[in-house]
Amino acid sequence: MTPPTPDRVVIAVSGGSGVTYAFDLLEQLRPADVEVHLVVTQGAKQVLPSETDATVHDLHASADVVHDDRDLGAAIASGSFRFRSMAIVPCSAGTLAKVATGFTDNLVARTAHVALKERRPLVAVVREAPYSRPMLENMLKAHDAGTTLVPASPGFYHRPETLADAVGSVTARVLDHLGVPHARSPRWKEDG
Repeated sequence: MTPPTPDRVVIAVSGGSGVTYAFDLLEQLRPADVEVHLVVTQGAKQVLPSETDATVHDLHASADVVHDDRDLGAAIASGSFRFRSMAIVPCSAGTLAKVATGFTDNLVARTAHVALKERRPLVAVVREAPYSRPMLENMLKAHDAGTTLVPASPGFYHRPETLADAVGSVTARVLDHLGVPHARSPRWKEDG
C-alpha cells in the first residue's frame, strides 16, 4: 500500500518590501496540518535586515523543508512533485514579471510556473506603490495565467488595533486562497 502524500504548500519570499507578511503567514501555517516548503530569494535576504531584527534562519525555522532558490533541480521544481498550493509573499515587481512571462531563472519562478501549468492555486502578494504601467501589465498577464493577486493592502472594516491585526487581514486572504482553514482575521458579517 502506498503511503498517503503529505498535504504540502510552498511559500516563497521574494525581495519586495513586506517580509512581515511572510512571517505572519508562516506562523499561521505552523498549527495547520500541512508540510511547508520554503524558498527565500537573494533579494529577500537583502531586504530582511532593513525591515526586521529577524534573520533568514528565523524564516527557515518556520518551515518543514527549505529549498535554495538557485536549485532548479529541487523537488518543487517538478510537476510530478505534489503540493496543494503556492504563495509568493511578498512578491516583488521582478518576481511578478517572471511569473507573468514564464521566465524561470530561479526556483521561485520555476515553482510558480509549475503551479500554473499544473493548475494549482498560486497567490502573489504584491507590495509596491505606486504601480508602473509594466507592473500593471504584468499583473494582468499573471492573472490571466491563473495567479491570484492579493495586494499587501490591509482591510480596516474589522477595526484592527495593532499592526499585527492589519497584517492578519492580508494573511487571512492568502490562507483562504491556499485552501488552508484558519481563524486569522474576522470575516465580514460572519458570527464568531
